[in-house]
Amino acid sequence: MKLYKYILPMMLLLLAACSVSYKFNGASIDYTKTKTIQIDEFPIRSAYVWAPMGPLFNNQLKDEFSSHTHLRQVKRNGDMVIQGEITNYAQHNKGVTAETYSAQTELSITVNVRFTNTKNHSEDFEKQFTSTKTFDTTQSLQSVQEELVQEMIKDLVDQIFNATVANW
Repeated sequence: MKLYKYILPMMLLLLAACSVSYKFNGASIDYTKTKTIQIDEFPIRSAYVWAPMGPLFNNQLKDEFSSHTHLRQVKRNGDMVIQGEITNYAQHNKGVTAETYSAQTELSITVNVRFTNTKNHSEDFEKQFTSTKTFDTTQSLQSVQEELVQEMIKDLVDQIFNATVANW
């Protein structure tokens, strides 16, 4: 019985001393080395433009890193640097009816991203990310554009976040 008096407090002390840390946002950043991130504005370089798209994309990209990492955003000389441009915003006919009319229209956004990790240059890359959404041709682009663009921007931001700091 006396043995239990000593074992129980020792077990509780041992359990209290142990801790496990999990990250549910997917970011795998060594904060001892990497403290800042520079996210430049992405200009629109597409021939076809929807004006609110640029600010929506830029703000959401910065917000994603702000809310899912502990990196401090800086204007220049960041430990990580994300630069690029929106290179394409287009719509294409997709799906044809029996009467040879287009049944659906596909809207797409392509973003070119240059990523530099000054603490680990083996992670540097330049690549394009694309997101697409489809809508019925019976709907006008103006009636669905804002919702679809917001969904595509969310998808693009997730792709960029995962490619730059998730390291799955």
